[in-house]
Amino acid sequence: MCGIAGIVALNDFGRGTLPKLAAALPTLFRRGPDAHGIYNDVYLALGHARLSIIDTSTAGSQPMSDVSGRFTIVFNGEFFNYIEHRDELIRRGIQLQSDSDTEVLLQWYILEGPKCLQRINGFFAFAIYDNVEKSLFLARDRMGVKPLLIFRDEDRFMFASEMKTLLACGIPKVIDQHSLVAYFQLNYVPGPYSIFKQVQKLKAGHHLLIRDIGGNVSITEECYYSPADGKKTSSKNYQSACYNFYQLMEDAVARRMVSDVPLGAFLSGGIDSSVIVGLAAKHTSKLKTFSIGFKDEPMFDETRFAEAVARKHGTDHTVFRLCNEDLFSILFDTLDYIDEPFADSSALNVFLLSQQTRKHVTVALSGDGADELFSGYHKHAAEYRIRHRGWREQLVLTTAPLWSALPKSRNSKAGNTIRQLDRFAKGATMSPTDRYWRWASIEEELVVRSMFADPKDADPEYKSRKQEFTRFITGDSDINDVLRNDTELVLQGDMLTKVDLMSMANSLEVRSPFLDYTVVDFAFSIPAEFKIDSRTRKKIIRDTFNELLPKEILQRGKQGFEVPLLKWFRNELRGLIEVDLLSVDFIAEQGIFNPIVIENLKRQLFSHNPGEAVARIWALIVFQYWWKKHMRHAD
Repeated sequence: MCGIAGIVALNDFGRGTLPKLAAALPTLFRRGPDAHGIYNDVYLALGHARLSIIDTSTAGSQPMSDVSGRFTIVFNGEFFNYIEHRDELIRRGIQLQSDSDTEVLLQWYILEGPKCLQRINGFFAFAIYDNVEKSLFLARDRMGVKPLLIFRDEDRFMFASEMKTLLACGIPKVIDQHSLVAYFQLNYVPGPYSIFKQVQKLKAGHHLLIRDIGGNVSITEECYYSPADGKKTSSKNYQSACYNFYQLMEDAVARRMVSDVPLGAFLSGGIDSSVIVGLAAKHTSKLKTFSIGFKDEPMFDETRFAEAVARKHGTDHTVFRLCNEDLFSILFDTLDYIDEPFADSSALNVFLLSQQTRKHVTVALSGDGADELFSGYHKHAAEYRIRHRGWREQLVLTTAPLWSALPKSRNSKAGNTIRQLDRFAKGATMSPTDRYWRWASIEEELVVRSMFADPKDADPEYKSRKQEFTRFITGDSDINDVLRNDTELVLQGDMLTKVDLMSMANSLEVRSPFLDYTVVDFAFSIPAEFKIDSRTRKKIIRDTFNELLPKEILQRGKQGFEVPLLKWFRNELRGLIEVDLLSVDFIAEQGIFNPIVIENLKRQLFSHNPGEAVARIWALIVFQYWWKKHMRHAD
């Protein structure tokens, strides 16, 4: 796992930017603390920061060139099935200089060009330069596990694993107002957009080719993978589907066990991570597993479930028993690492788990992706119930005024139940598309726009973006289409961004077997009823892997962890809110937000009924901290 960056000068004036890459490369050192390198040509510079996983010798260092010196690669990620393709190269008589997956990828690109992407099972972002054709090829993995940000103006084209690298190269910092609205609705900026107007994220499953560098430059982008490409061909026999699923997952886990450094697995005590641990334990005598528990929050402590799985599979299990003070201690480290506003507060948990796990291993397996692919969220059950209404659902709708009037909060079981019932009742009155967007959002668009000093009405551009973000939800859609949309919007924009940022902040590589493209293709080839019914979510996961799971895991419901934001806001962070980031003076200085609305939010936060103000204040704090660091003195 690594960090990559590059600059292509589009004219002679742009060449003046090339030396900035060397100065910007240290921004990627957490992603790649083990080695660093730069490759320079007349109109191009490539940079690489390495976290050594496969072939930890200097032979695997990057930028890496072939023996002729014509082709040079910078690669971030893992090519899990590289050994079989390495063997084929050797059979063809190609001599390799290392044992790395990077060199295997480079050689296949030399042989096949973009078609080599079909050989890769893994996650990645990479760039390959051809100094004869003067072309640069960039690609991002099928599911968007690894990030690749792109900036372009009339003088230069830049790419990097992180925004902070582009900022260090001196890109203009002009906030995209549509992205800002989306951020306050969703808690993240969905791709392909970013917080800045001239920066975009290369789409998952896409590649890009820059031709004639130093001449009449042209740039083209193509899609090479989509799990929706007519793959609904699996058998409708449920038992057969379970058998196929087991084999695919077993292979996906086995592929991700290849490592030349210590490897372990996250074990939360939920079904998804427990399945991964159960399968991984078959491939090693003593799998290292890790979970985190907060003694101050017994309602959310899942360590007993994780320990039950560890006992069943005989893993070498470590529980990090921490308190809220430990969580608070990494708050500002987390905010400092975020280089684009990102307000999913569970990022703090991932940061802390990654930090502790990295003390023991360099690679960790995780269960990410299962919820989006196989219907794991409460909103999926709610969507199913709206589409299959019975007397219980009708009762909730009939009593909708009650749920609307009662106090709601994420910080208590009763308050959160009322919040969910209210969202269900309101969602039932909406179209499928509007309901999807509302349930994907933290706040309504009109409420978000009222926060701004200039509360512009919705415009055609933002409406067009929302249609793009919900494009799989149609009038005749089923739950599979909802999951397909979640995979592109929520999984890529929120979950994978969170895990990538927080793990890389701690130089830990995280591998997710559920996101093996063979598993993803399978997930969208089976009927929705294999995944969810009136009683069960992730039905096929439970039924396929029931023998790997202790009974207490199968019988429990989904449980998340709520960061104790309200406690912090009323205590440790009160000064930050009242006299710093959300102070009247700072809000006035910025000129972005409506001071009256912000003051009303603060009053609600400190009242007996804070409601949704907690989430909105957190999104504001994250943005304000980011703005103060990156924008306060921007030109």
